[in-house]
Amino acid sequence: MTDQAPPPNIGPPDGRGAQSLLSLPLEENKVVLVVDLVESVRLMAAHEAAVVDHWHRFMRHARTVVLPQWRGRLVKSLGDGLLAEFNRASDAVCAALALHRFFQPVNADLPEPQRLYLRAGLNGTHLYVDVGDVYGHGVNLAARLASLGGPGETVVTANVCDGIIDGVDGVLEDMGESYLKHWPEPVRTWRVWPADSAGAAVPKVSLPPAQEDLRPTIAVIPLDCRGGQDEHQVIGELIADGVIAQLSRSRQMRVISRLSTTAFRGRGAQLSEIQAHLGSGYVLSGNYSMAGDRLVVMAELSDARRSDVVWADRVVGSIADLLQADSQLIRELTDRASEALLDDTVQRATVLPCPQLDSNALLLGGIALMHRSTARDLDRSRELLDAVTERHRRVATPWAWMAKWHILNIIQGRSPDAPTEFREAIQIADRALDLEPHSSLALAIKGHVQCHLGTQLDESRQLLLQATEVNPNDHNAWLYAGFWSTMWGDPADAVRESEKALELSPLDPQRFFIEMLVAHSYFAGNQLDKAVALCNQSLKRNRYYLATLRVLMASLHELGRDEEARTVFQSLHQLQPDMTIARFLGYGSSCLARQRVASAMRAMGVP
Repeated sequence: MTDQAPPPNIGPPDGRGAQSLLSLPLEENKVVLVVDLVESVRLMAAHEAAVVDHWHRFMRHARTVVLPQWRGRLVKSLGDGLLAEFNRASDAVCAALALHRFFQPVNADLPEPQRLYLRAGLNGTHLYVDVGDVYGHGVNLAARLASLGGPGETVVTANVCDGIIDGVDGVLEDMGESYLKHWPEPVRTWRVWPADSAGAAVPKVSLPPAQEDLRPTIAVIPLDCRGGQDEHQVIGELIADGVIAQLSRSRQMRVISRLSTTAFRGRGAQLSEIQAHLGSGYVLSGNYSMAGDRLVVMAELSDARRSDVVWADRVVGSIADLLQADSQLIRELTDRASEALLDDTVQRATVLPCPQLDSNALLLGGIALMHRSTARDLDRSRELLDAVTERHRRVATPWAWMAKWHILNIIQGRSPDAPTEFREAIQIADRALDLEPHSSLALAIKGHVQCHLGTQLDESRQLLLQATEVNPNDHNAWLYAGFWSTMWGDPADAVRESEKALELSPLDPQRFFIEMLVAHSYFAGNQLDKAVALCNQSLKRNRYYLATLRVLMASLHELGRDEEARTVFQSLHQLQPDMTIARFLGYGSSCLARQRVASAMRAMGVP
């Protein structure tokens, strides 16, 4: 593929008609990788023999080393590029990054004009498969993405982004919406940098160490279905959800958020890798099999520091029992695992120093999309949440997240009547609390709504504190408690509570949102350099979030870096051209931090 070449043809070869294409096997959930050589025409014209030799060795390396290692299939060579397919997004991304690395030692011995660089595009799609080729519009999109990349860059679509772990498979950088040639609508894209070398990404802010906590930490990995079909995989998520909820009620241990642990499901990760990324001393994992309504769970608890199995056992139950509020299977599994963990911890402490579609898809999709913050994603999030609340009208969790959706809709400046929508959010949160009075999520979200309004502040604070007491491991409760302190309380409390939320969910898919609120706490506490660094880190994951841009602009302005502040303001103005100070201060206007942001907006010329 040359620099100006069109993307691979989606039609069948040899002039065969549409009927032949329709007869080809269709494979779902594939990831297409298109790689080409940057400026190949210029390189070939100047140093043809050397380039051909390097490329020949590169293709041999791709066929015999990289693609087998990452379970990819080479579809075809494109002359100065290649087309490959994968079953998993994480494998495809790791393969692309490995292919980039091939030319690093080669380039070390070449002058800059002769150096060889790849660019890569990845897209998740369905494929029509023929002998020696694949077809489909998704292949063309992957090729278009490759053309967006600069030398050494890998560009991916949202469905690939959602399938990898930011910070483990690679480091994501949000490129926003890209307008591609001959493509009917803009496409949301991300760059992926190697996890051990974050490219242009902002260095991570080092959080101060948390207060010493002698409680053991456990990560519950969603269980795998042994020999089951894909639609049965949700059972493993339900088991993990139930065990985490039970373990979280114990003040004797810390429990890692399931939004973080689910990233390791089915990956065959080493215990040391899980411990490194999640900070968990213990890992509960396993698998299950199904026979009709009967469920057989094989679980094991491991000490990740020593790679020892602490406990392993079989627990038998039924699907019907699993769906009950007080599941015997969940209770038995939790009791056995927690007893084994505590026994092991006590025994070690005597000799060693103490260390440390499914409805589920609808809900998780709704949560993920609402935090992406573009109008299209927010609208789609609302659709998914409407569907899950309609399906489960007497379950509190979807209603609580629906209330949160209304808050984000207001924050993003999309609400025509913010006071009315705030009242609606409170009514929805009250509905969730009517269904489950002790839901830490519902308590936290209702307190969060009242915090934004600036009314009933004492009641708001009490709701948030109650949420942290009901579930000390609920990062949302700590996050919103920190936001309350940012707006109305002690900035030192704001930093402590916000950092606690970040600590409890280290691999959260909405980490940018947590980072944004932590940055707000740093701003309120006049730790402006840390606020700027964390805002930039958050924007690498989501560049469209208005609240992040506002606090970054205000922090830069107060640091005297007005030229940078105006650059941020231009991005903010493009996303919200009708922004006014009166509209921004329409709720919570007496908050000192909001007044400081409004002052910065005024300095930037906001009416």
